[in-house]
Amino acid sequence: MALRSTACVLLRAAVDAGLKHQARGLRSTAVLGHRSRPLGPMPNEDIDWTQLDSLEKYRSYTRYVRAAEEADRKDVWWKTYRKYREEEKKEAILPVNIGLPYQRPSRKTEVKERKKVMLENKKNPEMERDNRLRTFRIPLDRVKTQWEQTNGPFHIKRLAEHYGIYKDLFPMAYFVPRVMLRVAYGEDRSAAVHYGNHLTPSQAAQAPQIDFEAEENSLWTLLLTSPDEHLVDGEQEYLHWLVGNIRGNSVSLGEEICPYISPFPARGSGFHRYIYILFKQEGPVDYSADLRSSPCYCLKQRTFQTLDFYRKHQDIITPAGLAFFQCQWDQSVSHTFHTLLDMREPVFEYDRPPVYHPPQKKYPHGQPLRYLDRYRDGAEKTYGIY
Repeated sequence: MALRSTACVLLRAAVDAGLKHQARGLRSTAVLGHRSRPLGPMPNEDIDWTQLDSLEKYRSYTRYVRAAEEADRKDVWWKTYRKYREEEKKEAILPVNIGLPYQRPSRKTEVKERKKVMLENKKNPEMERDNRLRTFRIPLDRVKTQWEQTNGPFHIKRLAEHYGIYKDLFPMAYFVPRVMLRVAYGEDRSAAVHYGNHLTPSQAAQAPQIDFEAEENSLWTLLLTSPDEHLVDGEQEYLHWLVGNIRGNSVSLGEEICPYISPFPARGSGFHRYIYILFKQEGPVDYSADLRSSPCYCLKQRTFQTLDFYRKHQDIITPAGLAFFQCQWDQSVSHTFHTLLDMREPVFEYDRPPVYHPPQKKYPHGQPLRYLDRYRDGAEKTYGIY
């Protein structure tokens, strides 16, 4: 009997100890789950929500927009989305401009020249008469020349970014094409290269005519490459043309380091980019290490990487001009592979999976009238005659 009473006392003590421990755990959980006070005033904390009718009305949308802009400009203690974005931009590595330096003319000079042109136009009676009769015509050559001298290089840069040229050729770098590069195929210059237009390999079979504005004693390097054409390594390129130490704008008198070969995009691989880059040289460059044998119909020798080429000569050459076009397979590519490159033509085909049909029902209630046509050529049986 005494042993039983002792056991009951010990059991009651153990239960009480367990309840106390559980209560302590609940108390600590409540403390941890309690919200900490904000570090500063919350939005609209000073508004008495019980007396909303007494608040001042905006009375117009303009006053509301003005008040919202003032509230947006105030500095707050919490992190806004704008602050998060600013921190991300600070941490991001900005691309480097590797192009030619640019000195914009002073604003006063531009305004002065513009006023001078406007005064001359106002004093011209023929122009005033044509403008009044709506017969005035602006020559497109003058418009294009002015575009090339003002906003053209920046528009070309945006197009090159859209087509991923800087990303694939010069990672983490870019350049603004200050020199307008004009490339045209054919004796009549009918197939011109612009900035992403489509040409066929037949049109680009022969070396094009190159034209750009340059001083008489200046030196240049012209490069034609394709970042999408390599058959083995997607990070490599195929070099199509490379001419160095071009004096003035006479490309034919330059040193041909790699002879020209027409585009050969593989069948079934879609459109490929072909990029012309014009480099300005500070002096003569020794290209003996980059020299290819003529006519160079070996793809291994034409394997190339623009970034490595630029790094090797970056102290002497600077990218200045840009033009590019797109090209896809035609019949002339087969001739290039079989005759010039002396190899089998690669063909990329898409293996389509077979059309899936669910298991056939013997009594297809509610199915369309041509239900049985799905299974007529299959290995499974078709019930009935249709």
